[in-house]
Amino acid sequence: MKIEVFGPGCPKCQNATEIIKETLVELNVSAEVQKISDLDAMLDRGILKTPAVYLDGKKVLEGKVPTKEEIKSWINQ
Repeated sequence: MKIEVFGPGCPKCQNATEIIKETLVELNVSAEVQKISDLDAMLDRGILKTPAVYLDGKKVLEGKVPTKEEIKSWINQ
């Protein structure tokens, strides 16, 4: 599983990354979490609001920090 967190490095983006990592530990799920702050990469994916989260190449969230419940629902699908 690959999770990509897109954002410029703002507190919301950092918080999103941390919450995702914490939730993975709680669920005992192994995943690659990648933080992407490259503006061109964000534009290529059509991201207009950050943070944005992609799970295995599919956008699951844009413009807000995810809750642990949201993250669990993505992983359990």
